[in-house]
Order: sequence, then C-alpha cells, then structure tokens
Amino acid sequence: MPQPVTTPPNSLPLYYQTLFDHLGPQNWWPARTPFEVIVGAILTQNTSWTNVERAIANLRRERLLAPLALERVSTARLAALIRSSGYFRQKAKRLKAFVRFLRAEYSGSLTRMFRTPTLALREKLLAVHGIGPETADSILLYAGHKDVFVVDAYTKRIFSRHGFVPEDVPYEELRSLIESALPRDVSRYNEFHALLVQVGKNWCRPREPRCAGCPLHSFLP
Repeated sequence: MPQPVTTPPNSLPLYYQTLFDHLGPQNWWPARTPFEVIVGAILTQNTSWTNVERAIANLRRERLLAPLALERVSTARLAALIRSSGYFRQKAKRLKAFVRFLRAEYSGSLTRMFRTPTLALREKLLAVHGIGPETADSILLYAGHKDVFVVDAYTKRIFSRHGFVPEDVPYEELRSLIESALPRDVSRYNEFHALLVQVGKNWCRPREPRCAGCPLHSFLP
C-alpha cells in the first residue's frame, strides 16, 4: 500500500536550505558546452557518471562533441566510442536521433531550439527516440537554463521515504509538486536537484540507508 503523505510541500524550501548549508554548491552539470550537457544527459541513462565521463572524453578526443560531427560519424564508430556508458548501441542511436531532430527542426542550432517556448520544446524532445521525461528535463534545465525541475530515482526515493509522496508517484506529479513548492528559479532547481543526487548517493541508498548521518535526518516522519 502507498504510504500517506505526511510532509507538507511548503517544507521543501527548508529541505533545500538545509542541504545547501550542509553540502554547499554542487557545480552541476559538469560540461564545457550546452551540447555536451545534452550528450551527457542521453549517455547517463542507466549508468554512473564515471562511465559517462570516459565516453565524453573519447568523443572530445575525436572532436565529435558538435551536432554536425556527431551526425556525420558512423553509428558503429559512435557506439564504439561510447561503449563505457553501457547500452552503447542504443545510446548511439539516441544521439543520432537527437542531432537529426536538431537539424530538421532548428537547422542544427541549439540557440534556435532553446528559443522555443518551454512546454512546446519539452513536447518535441519527448517525441525524439530515446528521450524520456528525465532526459528531456535535464536538457531543458541544464543546457537550456529553463525553469523545469528534474525528477530522478534519487528524488523519488528520498521524498517517498520522507512521506512526501507514495513510492509509485508518477513522474509528472512529483515534478509538479516540487515546482509548485519552490520559487521558479533556474539556479535553485539546478542546485536542489544536484543536492538531492548527493543525498541519494551517499545516504538515502536503495538498501541499508544511512539515515543517522544524513543532512535530512531531522525531516524524517
């Protein structure tokens, strides 16, 4: 049975401030260009960032971190270069799908793409092969600097354990709840998501969570 909601949404600003005071700025997303952010957002699906970093380093070495270069390289070559990210054949196809979409819709220009109203662009991104809500929102927030909150497995785990939402909360519902509880601020969304990732990695683990040492321990119901 889903657990009842016990933590009111208006407590989220305090969650944010508590984490920021304990952990400081996270400087996320680590990338040199908006396009590199997008590549990383696609590659990080179902893998660790360490594995993505190796793949991105390979692409940078081969001068492939640009839309046209990525579109021109063969899918087989691209898959080999991003092998460390896992599911590399599927991810090569997803990267190809994105750069084709970018050329077809925006003549290959990220600047033009991000001029599109956020909701309309989000719908377009979700229609691209291999781009789901989390990846689309990562692209919007971290590459496009749009005020869209990114929900991931860490976010769901933390807030369900704190009684904020049930474990099976739909992605869109949790995103809407968080966005309604926080000021619509890109830097705040960026930082809060990155801080929650750190909590999920270091304390709120899937098994044997380390609640006692967690910065959010006092918020547990």
